[in-house]
Amino acid sequence: MDDEAGGSVAVAGDGDPSRRRRVHGMLKLYYGLNEEGKAEEQPESLDPCDINGPHFDPEHFLNKLRRECSLAELMDQETCMVKQIRSLDSDMQTLVYENYNKFISATDTIRKMKNDFKKMEDEMDCLSANMAAITEFSASISGTLQDQHAQITKLSGVHTLLRKLQFLFELPARLNKCLELQAYAQAVRSHRRARCVLQQYSHLPSFKGIQDDCHAIMDKLAQELRQKFRDGGSSAKDLSECVELLLQLDEPAEELCDKFLSHARSRLESDLQGLEAEIRPYPSTLAPKEATARSSSSAAAPGSPTGTSPKTSAVPSPSSNTDILEFIDRGCNEFVSSLCLVITSYQELFINHAQKGELASKNIPQMANGKLHAFVDDLAARYFSLVERRIQEEKGVADNSLLVRALDRFHRRLQAVAKLLPGSAVPNQGTGIVIRAATERVKQYLAALQSFYMDSLTDVRQALATPRLSVASASVAAGGSLLGGAASGRDAPTSLPELLSSLSASILNQIKSVLASVHLFTAKDITFSNKPYFKGEFCSQGVRESLVVSFIKFVCQSSRQFCESAGDKGGSTPPALLLLLSRLCLDYETSTISYILTLTDEQFLAQHHSPVTPVTTLCAEAREAAQKLLNHYVKVQGLIISQMLRKSVETRDWVNTIEPRNVRAVMKRVVEDTTSIDVQVGLLYEEGVRKAHSSDSSKRTFSVYSSSRQQARYAASYTPSAPMDTNLLSNIHKLFSERIDIFSSVEFNKVSVMTGIIKISLKTFLECVRLRTFGRYGLQQIQVDCHYLQMYLWRFVSDENLVHFLLDEIVGSSAHRCLDPSPMEQSVIEVICERG
Repeated sequence: MDDEAGGSVAVAGDGDPSRRRRVHGMLKLYYGLNEEGKAEEQPESLDPCDINGPHFDPEHFLNKLRRECSLAELMDQETCMVKQIRSLDSDMQTLVYENYNKFISATDTIRKMKNDFKKMEDEMDCLSANMAAITEFSASISGTLQDQHAQITKLSGVHTLLRKLQFLFELPARLNKCLELQAYAQAVRSHRRARCVLQQYSHLPSFKGIQDDCHAIMDKLAQELRQKFRDGGSSAKDLSECVELLLQLDEPAEELCDKFLSHARSRLESDLQGLEAEIRPYPSTLAPKEATARSSSSAAAPGSPTGTSPKTSAVPSPSSNTDILEFIDRGCNEFVSSLCLVITSYQELFINHAQKGELASKNIPQMANGKLHAFVDDLAARYFSLVERRIQEEKGVADNSLLVRALDRFHRRLQAVAKLLPGSAVPNQGTGIVIRAATERVKQYLAALQSFYMDSLTDVRQALATPRLSVASASVAAGGSLLGGAASGRDAPTSLPELLSSLSASILNQIKSVLASVHLFTAKDITFSNKPYFKGEFCSQGVRESLVVSFIKFVCQSSRQFCESAGDKGGSTPPALLLLLSRLCLDYETSTISYILTLTDEQFLAQHHSPVTPVTTLCAEAREAAQKLLNHYVKVQGLIISQMLRKSVETRDWVNTIEPRNVRAVMKRVVEDTTSIDVQVGLLYEEGVRKAHSSDSSKRTFSVYSSSRQQARYAASYTPSAPMDTNLLSNIHKLFSERIDIFSSVEFNKVSVMTGIIKISLKTFLECVRLRTFGRYGLQQIQVDCHYLQMYLWRFVSDENLVHFLLDEIVGSSAHRCLDPSPMEQSVIEVICERG
């Protein structure tokens, strides 16, 4: 049995933790315990067959099983019950084994505690005996000294008083000794100990003499402390001690603050004077030379290989030999560093130093802090004024990185003032200077871009005026320095597409160069770039609106001004320049504006909190400028040809002219000029849409002029009612003809442009003819000229009927104004025109 129990215990002990939990759970279930180990309150079961109930009856349970269960079920029930009995036996053995170990451990603990408590009792007995002996000795001593206690107390008081009197009588000598040894703190401390007593007994002659001697010595000491404070050559610790001693000697704190700040002001003002000496205007003798250098650099900049910045970069800065970075460095290393040192020393002396005794109630730190803020604000304002003056002298935009580095260093060093003097307005004022400098820089870049654009247009005009000359100035239109150095005469652009491409590329490269320079203000390594202004408003309003959008608007406005300044003869603007600018504005509308603004937004990551100009508005403005320029080009070219036709009509005697044998030279010149214009426009604009031409377009004049209607018109002239009938027929013919709008807007294609020019030219020819009187040969000359024009002009227009109609009107008007309207035979006209 023991062997079985031992085996069961071993099995249970070697089981896994899950088995142990299961066993404990079964035991808790058997004893009716919950998780906390308390018996659960359950109603008692009265069923005699409940094997777990208190009223279990074995006989009744067995009888019930025999009645209700089969043999197999009885065998299963017996097997199950045997398993449960064995399991419970095993669990019981495990619990007994575990509790047995705990009982053994508890027994050892109790035995150990008995030994410890016995030793402790012995020590307590010994301590009690010692305390009793001490009490007995104390009572014995108290009894012995009881009679002499009062006498000892009296003698002790007399001894203390004598020591105090001895200290008072020796005080002047002690103070003199401290003064010789420069132990100022000990002297002040000794005097403060005796001051109240001397003041209380000052009516006694002996004490009065001691008080007067001490006052004289302390006045001398205070004088030495003041001299030491004014010299300022001591360490910060010595100065702090000096100020504290002067305050303890009732020196006015406000006066000490003023003296300290006054001494510091003299040194800081000398630093400011050194900075101001570096800011000098141009010497009067250098002004003409600088102006000459500026103009020459402006002319040479387009072809210079280093011209990656706008042309104003060639203008030298009017400052002295030191550049802006050196100036800011000197200001930071001298003035700002000295100012920070003054602030630190002042705060250690008057603000941060712990005040004790009477000084704590005078509220010195608040007074001193107010004076320090006023002092710093005053000197910082003068320093900022010098910095702004020096920044304003940076007119050249050659190297923007130098200015940005200087502003970054300036802003970075001012943060030290912000840390030392919280609540000061100095850092915000410094940030304001940086913002104004960045804004002014953007304005300078805008002016530089505008100047570059106007200079480029001037060079384009020169290239158009002398296209075959190898001038270096023509390289500006080719991008000059931006496209890889000075262009030679062989590479200078001479055709309109080359000029347009070069001008557009140079402007675009210049904008990119400017954006790269301005982007330095928002670089990650720049301290002020994380300010809200440079993250938002500077990018959206400063760069996008004030620089890029303003330049695009300037291009459109300056282009429109070429149309407004023209006179009746087209002004001094070359027509080719008008055509080139119209194509430039059209290209801006189609792609360039979107590209530039997208590049700007990507480069500056602008967050448009404030309203900005939409791309569509700028594109509409560019298209409007392009339309106006193209319309003006048509008008100018039409007026040039019209001027030739008008003079050819007005200077000829059409009544007495000879019989025509040739086409007039002016008509040949008109065809030549029209062909030249057609080639010129075709270089920049697409062909456009034409109406279908008839197979005999060049010979339609013959059919018109020899038609029955025209013959009837001319033949009727010989009858008395001819004028009325002719005018009636002409007016009826006009009623059924399409109205021709001479000065309507043209489309952006070659056919539309040429149609507009030819309409203006032929309309002028028509109006001039209406003002003249013709003879027989005069009419025939007009017939020859019109047939010659018809042979060539129909190729240039969108609808050949338009040319046909206007030429028909010209011949008809000539016939109306003819004294002898005898038209020439069509075959003769064709022979003359072909020979011409």
